[in-house]
Amino acid sequence: MAGEKNLQALLHNMSPVLNDGSYVFSIVESDIPSGVRPVVTVREKEGLTLIVEKSDADAAGLSYEYVAAWITLEVHSALEAVGLTAAISNALKEAGISCNVVAGYTHDHLFVPADRAHDALAALRSFG
Repeated sequence: MAGEKNLQALLHNMSPVLNDGSYVFSIVESDIPSGVRPVVTVREKEGLTLIVEKSDADAAGLSYEYVAAWITLEVHSALEAVGLTAAISNALKEAGISCNVVAGYTHDHLFVPADRAHDALAALRSFG
C-alpha cells in the first residue's frame, strides 16, 4: 500500500499516539550492549547512535543527556511526501517544544522532551 503524499491529508489524519516509556539517545562505538533493545539506530562517523528505553540504558550503564517521549504519527506517510516534517516542526516550535524526527517506512516518529509530551500531542492534534 502506497503512503499518503498530500500534505493536507497527512496533517488531518496524522493521529499522533504517545508510546509508553521514556527514551534516551546514547552513542556506542560499534556494538549494541547486551540487553539493550534500540528502537532506532543511526550509524555516524563518531559511533552508533541508539535510541533506547531509559530503563535499558540505565541497566547497561549507557550515558545520555536527553530524556524523551516517543510519539508515533499513525498516518502512513509516503517517504517522498513534502512538508509534513516542516509543518510539525513549525507547530512544535510555536509551542516551544524541541523535536527529533525519525522516518520509518510507514510512519514518522517524534522524540520530544518527556516533560512536554502532552503539550506536543495538543499541538499536533490542532491540525485535525
